[in-house]
Amino acid sequence: MKDRGAKGSSRSDVKLDELWTRALDRAERELGVNCVTQWIRPLRLRSIESDLAVLSASTGFLADWVERNYGLHLLRILQSLAPGLRRITLTVSEADFAPNMGERVAAATNGGHGEGHTPAAQFDYPENTPQTAPGNGYGPVPADEDLQSAPLDPRCTFESFVVGKPNELAHAAARRVAETADATFNPVFLYGGVGLGKTHLMHAIGWHLKRNRPKCKVLFLSAEHFMYRFVQALRFRDTMTFKRQFRSVDVLMIDDVQFIAGKDSTQEEFFHTFNALIDQKKQIVISGDRSPERIDGLEERICSRLQWGLVVDIHPTDYELRLGILQSKAETIAANNPSFEYDPKVLEFLAHRISSNVRVLEGALTRLFAFASLVGRRITLDMTQECLADLLRTADRKVTIDEIKRKVADHYNLRLSDLISARRARAVARPRQVAMFLAKSLTSKSLPEIGRGFGGRDHTTVIHAVRKVEQLRETDSQLADDIELLRRMLEG
Repeated sequence: MKDRGAKGSSRSDVKLDELWTRALDRAERELGVNCVTQWIRPLRLRSIESDLAVLSASTGFLADWVERNYGLHLLRILQSLAPGLRRITLTVSEADFAPNMGERVAAATNGGHGEGHTPAAQFDYPENTPQTAPGNGYGPVPADEDLQSAPLDPRCTFESFVVGKPNELAHAAARRVAETADATFNPVFLYGGVGLGKTHLMHAIGWHLKRNRPKCKVLFLSAEHFMYRFVQALRFRDTMTFKRQFRSVDVLMIDDVQFIAGKDSTQEEFFHTFNALIDQKKQIVISGDRSPERIDGLEERICSRLQWGLVVDIHPTDYELRLGILQSKAETIAANNPSFEYDPKVLEFLAHRISSNVRVLEGALTRLFAFASLVGRRITLDMTQECLADLLRTADRKVTIDEIKRKVADHYNLRLSDLISARRARAVARPRQVAMFLAKSLTSKSLPEIGRGFGGRDHTTVIHAVRKVEQLRETDSQLADDIELLRRMLEG
């Protein structure tokens, strides 16, 4: 945000400082001194223009955390002191803060943007945005305090988790962790793509333990927050407090561990924390977007320890699971909004067409509900196609051979390597032929290209597979159903 000129700027700065001081005092009364000291006092109020207040933070992590957890509260406080405000913008600006080495390390580690002011977030808050109290995350933590867990989303419980074939093992493993005092599987590593339920299950574990074992010390946080806390401990020369806090928990859950890959010092501390908790027989639950051996930049010794326990792959959702999730979401909306009406075929349509991830799927239904309530219409297929036209265009993507192989392998409980191997057992050969048939039907690849995608097979092998499947579809109803289901999933 550019200054309006040197003349009068100091007077304006004084007014902003006075306003910010009053806002901090009020925040301390409402949120507590410790919370404001750790999270809000490190911010700067840069300017107020028209209906917009611009705040700056030293790191992207701090800006994001304040936005998600204290944005509404800050907006309300500033509105009471400066009537007419409607929005807040958070920027990341190293220049606004003391240029010592500790802050430069923190900024570099957390994705700092160098000189200048980089917008981090802008938000207008609805009245029902939940406010939660996060743990201490900025500045030194008093030695007699424990590091609190990140806020748990009240929507993410075992009761609200829809179980299907792609996620049933992950759900069972999470249940075992939550319901058993002994660390039967340790660590538990959950991995899968975006929006498949990894974080939901970790929140569910936290809620279950909070309700049923209130004395159990649970620490849930992102890998980025772990890294941030470690950098802050180095900055304030307080690594002993950091070690005590992280090694005194009963259950440690780290989300998105791939974010510490390539951060040597953070990985070193993570390694020692991991070993200390395992030695004490404390439970560890880790999530990532890939299996440990596929995370580039992750140290081999950490990778081997993550594979030490139970590694669970959460597969992409199938049609049935997506439909179940939509039905559960629709029931929740209907329970709170009696006027909510929809054609059941809409849910089937969305389950077919949107297969990217659960967040997009649920977001589509929420968007439909908002649109229908605003215009006073019942949700129909026509309205769905009208309202979600942009989202449906994004979902209309080209099918690839790799995706076909993955879907077929998941459907038949095979490994991807089986489909390109030389094995001729019927349990492998038939799914391989189905995959080749689908590749011929759903892609524009030539026969030789399809053959190369299945372990370098000759194009005549592909022709034989296609003809064989076409013949069997006429007499084998189970095979015909499998092919139709796979086609729906792939075209969705």
